[in-house]
Amino acid sequence: MRPRPFRVIRVSRDARDVATMTLEPFDGHAADAFAPGQFNMLYAFGVGEVPISISGNPHESDRLVHTIRRVGLVTKALCGVQRGEAVGVRGPFGRGWPAPREMEHRDVVVVSGGIGLAPLRPVLYELLANRRQYGRVSLLYGTRTPEDILYRKELERWRGRFDVDVEVTVDRGDAGWRGHVGVVTTLIHRVPFDPATAIAMVCGPAVMMRFAATELIQTGLEAERIYISMERNMHCGIGLCGHCQYGPWFICKDGPVMRYDQIQARLDRREV
Repeated sequence: MRPRPFRVIRVSRDARDVATMTLEPFDGHAADAFAPGQFNMLYAFGVGEVPISISGNPHESDRLVHTIRRVGLVTKALCGVQRGEAVGVRGPFGRGWPAPREMEHRDVVVVSGGIGLAPLRPVLYELLANRRQYGRVSLLYGTRTPEDILYRKELERWRGRFDVDVEVTVDRGDAGWRGHVGVVTTLIHRVPFDPATAIAMVCGPAVMMRFAATELIQTGLEAERIYISMERNMHCGIGLCGHCQYGPWFICKDGPVMRYDQIQARLDRREV
């Protein structure tokens, strides 16, 4: 429960209300290992603490990377930190995306909306670092406008590879946009994958995840091979405070990544 102090070594502004910070421990020891999909509790000293998914490379143990959207007092403070300042870190917490061995020799479809690309970036690092172990790999990414696109340089590098399909769409284009326009779910039928064995990972707004899962199931993909990342009001990170209870589960402990077939009924109920 005690935050570990980390030093901010880099801050980049990825969009109008999004910042990515790179952290290293003050004590010089390696950061705790994490699995793609897990999160940390980040503490802005004097302000408060919030759960933020880890968005860096799981093979780089000397630092942590977090991409943060400014939506409240704590995230506003975190987005405003400067190089050399301190941030408290607790974690990692929760269950992540399927382990590499569960995805071996299968097609993998990654569907992300908005800042939902951040929790998926670590698993993309894993897939691309060991590319021969997997079947077809597809990344489908949608944002509101071209200005909201995250990790532009990485997306360009990934699109330049011959062993991964990358499709990007925006809800509203501008005069300089030459790509696809429409919601991200319209991209699902544009990429090849074998629904009989494929695994899908989805992260974004709740309504987007519901529609994406529905589209994937319509292709023949079973709900038990669709994984989504849930966001709830997590405070403790260890399943004690009850703020993130979702039916019989605590998202901080039993999630944030969960199989769609387990939570489909509750996800369709807006009041839960």
